[in-house]
Amino acid sequence: MAILSLAWKSLLNRRYTAALIVLSIALSVTLLLGVERVRVESRNSFANTISGTDLVVGARSGAINLLLYSVFRIGDATNNISWKSYRHFAENPQVAWTIPISLGDSHKGFRVLGTNGDYFRHYRYAHKRQLAFQQGRPFEGVYQAVLGYDVARKLHYRIGQKIVIAHGAGMTSFTLHKDKPFEVVGILAPTGTPVDRTVHIPLQGIEAIHKDWVSGRQVAGLHISAQQALKMDLTPKLITAFMVGLKSRIATFRVQREINEYRKEPLLAILPGVALQQLWDLMGIAESALLLVTVLVVAVGLVGMLTAMLAGLNERRREMAILRSVGARPGHILLLITGESLLLSLLGMALGLLLLYGGLLLAQSHVESYYGLYLPLGLPSPREWLMLGLVAAAGLLIGLIPGYRAYRYSLADGMSIRI
Repeated sequence: MAILSLAWKSLLNRRYTAALIVLSIALSVTLLLGVERVRVESRNSFANTISGTDLVVGARSGAINLLLYSVFRIGDATNNISWKSYRHFAENPQVAWTIPISLGDSHKGFRVLGTNGDYFRHYRYAHKRQLAFQQGRPFEGVYQAVLGYDVARKLHYRIGQKIVIAHGAGMTSFTLHKDKPFEVVGILAPTGTPVDRTVHIPLQGIEAIHKDWVSGRQVAGLHISAQQALKMDLTPKLITAFMVGLKSRIATFRVQREINEYRKEPLLAILPGVALQQLWDLMGIAESALLLVTVLVVAVGLVGMLTAMLAGLNERRREMAILRSVGARPGHILLLITGESLLLSLLGMALGLLLLYGGLLLAQSHVESYYGLYLPLGLPSPREWLMLGLVAAAGLLIGLIPGYRAYRYSLADGMSIRI
């Protein structure tokens, strides 16, 4: 303790240099822990996108591709599913509920999803949390729409406003269904999932706006008004995918095998949790690279501390000589320098934690609102404590280098003047 007390007084004597070293380490630690917390919460948010769904079914392709377009609204399906096939499995005795999904249109860069009322009753996210309405209600009429939170916020939409759906899923579309506008009847509460960036309309609405379209193109000279479309049969012929909830988890693999072996149409049924893990594994390289960069930043901060200590060591030769002259042994000099290094590391870590929690406190609501990512203010996780321990150990080891050099200085060398 006496050595640490002496090290503390020595640092106070060089407070400005020490403060810069502490700040450098603090910023490195803040970045390290910040990236780690964002990584962990991103994975949790990623996994919480869909919950309580036993199977996702689409046209036969790849599991990850099916997951991307059906859950994350990224990309497009290789093919569609017939309504007859969907009804066949929806009526399976093992199936408790289904959610049909129809994609392909957009609104000002946001994907449009055609579905039915079961979507709002059965879709779950983040540990089986149900969708809630911030304003309004679910759609009931053909030309009604429910907006995700981000859609309403970014486009400044309100209940009762009319919107026009565009054909295709691109950011810009020159083909609009202007003759069949939709009325906004509901705005969902934020979920932090792709639901926030989706415009939801009835499956019948998807059929209505495409009644005068064939094979993805509008028929020249044919115009069916919104009222005329309501008098026609709006039963869907095709959908993009559907989600399945089973009465018993025991039947999951049996129903999955039945869907995958369906002879009338090539279908693929996936377990969302398994596909999510496969998708996250593909992103593991980027995750590791980001962590490596932050580790290198911490290393740069510690090397900066080493450089400052070595640079000042020659100026402190007379100080070391005086300590030796009053009875300090070479080992005491080694402990003094190493103690200073440890104290600098600990102070940097403490300040880094304060900066981290201060930043989280200021940015928490903003990040959650704009990126759907919740960053908790809880105590460091075991992994974060391990990182802090490694930083402290690295600071201690780095202190051995200037400590060993000071150890080698003799009393005569310290009191002599070199020319």
